[in-house]
Amino acid sequence: MRMDNKLRAEVLIEALPYIRNYSGKILLVKYGGSAMTDENLKRAVMGDLVLLSLIGVKVVLVHGGGPEITDMLGRLGKKTEFVDGLRVTDAETMDVVQMVLAGKVNKSLVNFIQNLGGRAIGLSGADGGLINARQLDPRLGYVGEIESLNVQPVLDVLEMGYIPVVSTVGCDSEGNVYNINADTAASQLAAAMGAEKLILLTDVRGLLRNPKDEETLIHVVHPYEVPGLVAQGVITGGMIPKMECSVDAIAGGVERVHILDGRIPHSILIELLSDEGIGTMLKKED
Repeated sequence: MRMDNKLRAEVLIEALPYIRNYSGKILLVKYGGSAMTDENLKRAVMGDLVLLSLIGVKVVLVHGGGPEITDMLGRLGKKTEFVDGLRVTDAETMDVVQMVLAGKVNKSLVNFIQNLGGRAIGLSGADGGLINARQLDPRLGYVGEIESLNVQPVLDVLEMGYIPVVSTVGCDSEGNVYNINADTAASQLAAAMGAEKLILLTDVRGLLRNPKDEETLIHVVHPYEVPGLVAQGVITGGMIPKMECSVDAIAGGVERVHILDGRIPHSILIELLSDEGIGTMLKKED
């Protein structure tokens, strides 16, 4: 059913105060999971980012690419091994990670944005010394943790009117390249850039009090509540590192962190430009 003109106008009027509030401010979106592998969802997400950019929001996109890396390794006959949820990355695997993240996935997203009428430039953590990293754990090989960030390359791209699309590989002073967790990189980049908001797109509706019941969505969480929710078993599994990154971002000065279901088309616009919140929001105490 097509939207009539009156309803279109009402939607725009509802969005107006939000547009005014976010115009000129930095919004960092971390993108990964199933929303990246479904072409229709990818188009919806990239369309949201293009629209936000066109109305004056300074959009930064940080992306992962785990499924694509696993697929490429499989084609090459190389098995994937994980320790504590992190991919064991030897030198050969790191070559594939860099090729897939900084190459195939990054340029695919840049192309998507531009085909939808936006302007984008792809960056990796190696460009301009954006992500300076060191080895996280010898057992994991070339998996890194962030030592320092130089956000100037991203700010320069924003200043030129482009959407920076950032793949999370980092380098050390000896030229080694490391695979960096995308949630962690997004959190630290958002804080270092003074982002107004950080959005983490996931494969679930948000934080659920009962993981089997999507109607138990927790809409608002304060950082001080997180340890108790972990102890109660509400925050478990893969949601633990996402919540930890969210808390770190708030501590670093980010005003709000939103954990959204990337499987819902236009979830970013629904969350940001309407009165209807659809995910879990972390914020400082009122």
